[in-house]
Amino acid sequence: MASAFPASGATAVALLSGGLDSATATALAIEAGQRVIGLSFDYGQRHRRELEAARALAERLGLAEHHTIAVNLAAWGGSSLTDAALAVPSDGVADGVIPSTYVPGRNTVFIALGLSLAEARGATRLVLGVNAIDYSGYPDCRPDYLDAFQTLADLATRAGRAGHGARLWAPLIHWSKTEIVRQALRLGVPIEVTWSCYAGGELPCGRCDSCRIRDAALIEAGRPDLASHRP
Repeated sequence: MASAFPASGATAVALLSGGLDSATATALAIEAGQRVIGLSFDYGQRHRRELEAARALAERLGLAEHHTIAVNLAAWGGSSLTDAALAVPSDGVADGVIPSTYVPGRNTVFIALGLSLAEARGATRLVLGVNAIDYSGYPDCRPDYLDAFQTLADLATRAGRAGHGARLWAPLIHWSKTEIVRQALRLGVPIEVTWSCYAGGELPCGRCDSCRIRDAALIEAGRPDLASHRP
């Protein structure tokens, strides 16, 4: 899951949402000398503004390729990120409670498509910006889930059966948001381009849990100038 990269020059596919975490994970892969291909998803999210951020990040980070594909997870609802009738949480994170921003099956779908692209391009890594400790407790952002998915990937692909399938690489999985910000600053990630707000507006709302956690980390890391613009 967090194994070292192979020799410089290998290809990696990065799931690039447009957010801070995926941008930082992608930059870590670039730092390791990888030729990185970005993959983003238009899944019917209310915060589609993140797709603009993904395109800008792909250009600023100099990715070898960048693909955006549509996968309409909004069709059956079940999440405040895909159903405008549900409120995006802004009251803080409760221990043991998975928030309404969880999108059913999202990472399972995204990782499967990422592995498809990785096998087609001969990539040795699938780079994921998932994090298990800082915010949501989503079931598909946990180490045991990624370990199980790696087993599936090794069985489900021709490359995996041959012993050289792509490895899932989630370098941020145990990092706090503040550590992610610090690494993003070190790597020169254009944080001002990234998008984290879940509310769906043209400017960050500064109130949703995602905005508040990002802002607190930026302030703690000494960059309050990059925090959300309050209405």
